[in-house]
Amino acid sequence: MRQYALEEKVTSEEIRQCRKRLGLTQEDFARFANVSKKTVERWEYSKSPVTGPIVTLINILRDRPQIEEEKKIPKRRTSLRLSYMFRDELCTVIDVDEINRSVEIVNYSRHLLKRAFGKIEKPSYQQYEEFLESRCFPPTRDKMKLVLREYDIPFYDPMMIIEKTEGRMAEDDFWIRIER
Repeated sequence: MRQYALEEKVTSEEIRQCRKRLGLTQEDFARFANVSKKTVERWEYSKSPVTGPIVTLINILRDRPQIEEEKKIPKRRTSLRLSYMFRDELCTVIDVDEINRSVEIVNYSRHLLKRAFGKIEKPSYQQYEEFLESRCFPPTRDKMKLVLREYDIPFYDPMMIIEKTEGRMAEDDFWIRIER
């Protein structure tokens, strides 16, 4: 007996139509589906019905095609981008313009506790600086100079610390990837 109201197979034409409706190339669709371009080509030119996880993805995309756009990572418009991660899950992208002291974010998690700024959608530069500090040991830490020397950092600077530690804290699974 079926447990889910999903099709068990799709045709190559249905996959091709879905991809084109989203406006994606085979290569872009492959990235979105987390498969190789060759796999997408094989699906689209298959003479027999296609089965497997792609069937579920096609079913979901028929009802909610906006998911592809919601999951898209915007092009970087600043010289600094931070990706706030929970294990391997991208939770928040943070684009920072250090010269103009501005911050733009895109949240990819619905869970407020997984978002870099919680419920704040438009953080200020000061809130960004506070966020950085929250991912480091405090400036009042006992024997801080020894810790800084261990990381080969000349003075307390949250960004320099995060560059060395990825903002990893002993008590959680969050971390930060920095792109310059």
